Amino acid sequence: MDLQLKNKTAFITGSTAGIGYATARTLANEGASIILNGRTAESVAKAVQKFQEEFPNSTVSGFATDFSKSNEVEELLSKLPEIDILINNVGIYSSGSFFKTADEDWYCQFEINVMSGVRLSKRILPKMLSKDWGRILFVSSECATLVPVDMIPYSMTKAALHAVSRGLAQLTKSSGVTVNTIVPGSTLSEGAERFLENAAEKEGKTKAEVEEAFFTEVRTSSLLQRFAKVEEVANTITYLCSPLSAATNGSAIKVEGGSTGGIL
Repeated sequence: MDLQLKNKTAFITGSTAGIGYATARTLANEGASIILNGRTAESVAKAVQKFQEEFPNSTVSGFATDFSKSNEVEELLSKLPEIDILINNVGIYSSGSFFKTADEDWYCQFEINVMSGVRLSKRILPKMLSKDWGRILFVSSECATLVPVDMIPYSMTKAALHAVSRGLAQLTKSSGVTVNTIVPGSTLSEGAERFLENAAEKEGKTKAEVEEAFFTEVRTSSLLQRFAKVEEVANTITYLCSPLSAATNGSAIKVEGGSTGGIL
């Protein structure tokens, strides 16, 4: 299937690894030009080099931005070219007691997870509306509704993305622009791989045994009963970036293996 993404330019925040990088790969396979993003110049340079080696005929560049620093965000906004597809994927999290989590941790997660997408959308959405085409996607999480007790600040930020996304979608009425939210579940990113490896070593188990225990003891609501591959999430994101997805707007699309339950 041709997703009609040739000559489209996509900017993906937090895309030097994980879901972001996998999405860049699937978009490149469809002919899109890619702009990668990471926190440090070193991580971006490595990702761009790796990408060029895998996709020698693609157009790829990258910008390093620490979204917790307003001056770096302003610098990024001044350098970005015209964007057809904006994927707000960058995010951080911490695990700990609600009673011991400092205010600064709440503010930092909100600044990076939520305000990064707000600031980028404020700059990019008007240009999309003026040319009557564009795609903005916010990458949320199953934690927005499951809300693990050790990740309440993170869950708060992911729930906030749903409101921002829906509000922006309402600004696109009668246009060729769409704004949607993606809701991944437990996904086998590099971080999840490290979690499994560390837990396996600590508990004297195999990675497979740790993964099975996670879904039988922790994420029991999952219907998939395994970690999703980053490519499985990226495939859904890529479709929603395409002109073929024009009738999907203001929606939250689940790619969480059924973990959040319900019929909506």
